[in-house]
Amino acid sequence: MLATVLVLVLALVGVVVVRPGPVAEWLGDEPAGDRVATETPEPAPAAVLAAADANAPLPTAAGIRAEIDSLVGAAALGDRVNVSVTDVATGESLYGRGADDGTVPASVTKLVTGVTVLAARGPGYRIPTRAVAGPNPGEVVLVGGGDPTLAVDKNGFYPGAARLDDLAAQVKQALGGTSPTKLTIDSSLYTGPVHEPGWDDDIPTGGYGGSITALMTDGARSDVPRAKKDHDNGDHAAERVSQPDLAAGRAFARLLGIPTGAVKRGKAPTAGADATAGAPGSELGVVHSLPMVRLVDLMISDSDNIVAEALARQVALARNESASFAGAAKAMDAVAAELGLPADELSLADGSGLSRTNRISPSLLTDLITLAGNGTRPELAAIFGGLPVAAWSGTLADRYAGAAAKAGAGVVRAKTGTLSGVHAIAGVVTTVDGRLLGFAVLTDRTPDGQEGPRAALDRIAAALAGCGCR
Repeated sequence: MLATVLVLVLALVGVVVVRPGPVAEWLGDEPAGDRVATETPEPAPAAVLAAADANAPLPTAAGIRAEIDSLVGAAALGDRVNVSVTDVATGESLYGRGADDGTVPASVTKLVTGVTVLAARGPGYRIPTRAVAGPNPGEVVLVGGGDPTLAVDKNGFYPGAARLDDLAAQVKQALGGTSPTKLTIDSSLYTGPVHEPGWDDDIPTGGYGGSITALMTDGARSDVPRAKKDHDNGDHAAERVSQPDLAAGRAFARLLGIPTGAVKRGKAPTAGADATAGAPGSELGVVHSLPMVRLVDLMISDSDNIVAEALARQVALARNESASFAGAAKAMDAVAAELGLPADELSLADGSGLSRTNRISPSLLTDLITLAGNGTRPELAAIFGGLPVAAWSGTLADRYAGAAAKAGAGVVRAKTGTLSGVHAIAGVVTTVDGRLLGFAVLTDRTPDGQEGPRAALDRIAAALAGCGCR
């Protein structure tokens, strides 16, 4: 089962990727009409992931300890380094050091967000954005459903996203001969603060976070063309609008021919059970997000914090909790417990990992990886598709190039996490014998600087890749 679920997912993504990039492009979603017909075909890509073999020799705990004990004690990692290594096929623990201790996880939190939303919503779920009739003829209410990737038109940031221009066309058709006269936006699905209190002061303005509202376009980016260009150059930060719901509403008003200055926040009227078309609250149109499996890919591959917070709220909504930071945290904890993960080793304040009050144990992460990879819950294996590949893609594209970590290139696939003083990595690695291991290394008291701790983490994963550890 392991070979047919996890290895298939890893091999599929690893082999067909021609170059690092957004997951939508990896999976061939670029419209055929946008390609140049005379483009020179690229050579067949080489495999970047070694195939795992569930029948390969199992490393021993003593062998693992001999390989990584000294690396775990590297000065660059500080004085609190918590580690867990397990065998994915069997779930057997092979190494632990502070494995059950809650540690600040940074963006590694997104693995928990991904697994819990896949369990709660399912891989095929799509987030709706609706337009309904207002209380008077010609009045329209735009209702945010929590899709952070919603685009204004075909030039949106996220390939394949739902579009407001499509929704506007539906509204105009539904209104018939009545011209749109007024637009209200309803982003009341989310409650509570738009910024998590545990975020560093620069998060809302620094480009990696932003205001979390139920209605937004392009992840709240204010300059999509510039953001797409910077993204291509490896910079995922972008200027964000301070009121994403109003910005989205004004874009929709322009598409409807309504003055943008008249856009106000409000609540959509409730449609009666016997409401006729055009009656207050009746649906005028709806568009749907990419399926959840693709949203999880985007969140993990690009470490997209805005998408992460939106997906955390989807867990809350699926479990009838408030769609807030607190409600999402409570729901994710409950779903983790339902999945059999050690929820007492999980304490969350957000879904992105930007909060320093988050705590996750390394053993919960390796248990999660085992659960997602052992075939018992095949829908959870989707978290592996977006994981960066060492020396190839995402946050690991420029790592594992040096001699000390080269053994990990192409065979380490992991989510990274970084805040000042916090460095983490968790994922899977194939040993030289072909055994698939799950690993998590979290440290939240590192010295200043990033390169030293990152290199030290890479050496640990590379050591696992380069040995049979028997």
